[in-house]
Amino acid sequence: MLEAFDTFHALNIADGLAPYIHFEKRRPQGTEHLYGLLHAIKNKLRIKFSYQKFWEEEVTQRTTEPYALKEFKNRWYLLAKDIKDGNVKSFALDRLTNLEITNKSFQLSKPYNVEESYRYCFGIISPNDLAPEDVILSFDPVQGKYIKSLPLHETQQLMVDNEEELQVKLKICVTHDFIMELLSFGANMKVLKPKALIREIKTAHREATEQY
Repeated sequence: MLEAFDTFHALNIADGLAPYIHFEKRRPQGTEHLYGLLHAIKNKLRIKFSYQKFWEEEVTQRTTEPYALKEFKNRWYLLAKDIKDGNVKSFALDRLTNLEITNKSFQLSKPYNVEESYRYCFGIISPNDLAPEDVILSFDPVQGKYIKSLPLHETQQLMVDNEEELQVKLKICVTHDFIMELLSFGANMKVLKPKALIREIKTAHREATEQY
């Protein structure tokens, strides 16, 4: 996985390939921490760092037990237990500074499984106490082709596939990340179920329209 970054750089500077390969110009910040964090995760070493949320001015000091790394939409996140309250949280690497890998080791009471923790999630927000729901979405035929070629989630099932629409069913936790993804489809997507999600999407579209 990490070698992919080296491959990216190698291809990007190779004169012979430059005319034929065009890379995304937006690059995530914080990837310089990947190797150090992976070392701490594999060797079960506590880490310390400074962290600042986008919506808060205060920079906080964190001591954590790092469990895993997760990528979402070109951003990298650290999944770690915050020693202060014992909760497993996600920390964006682009908001993490002053990383210190300590020599204090830790032990897991049970193995941390990223796949299991995020099985019914879309994005980086963990479900916490949310239970997965059956979500049914309808896409227009053109957008439907994209959804079939790149499913929204591993639980995606085809319900209807004809010249008028593509209808899919997902079993997923309705988090902020998932709602933002649905809003990105605009008029090409309609939520059919559940009712609470329908109301939330309608409200978001109405508020967006009122800005103009």
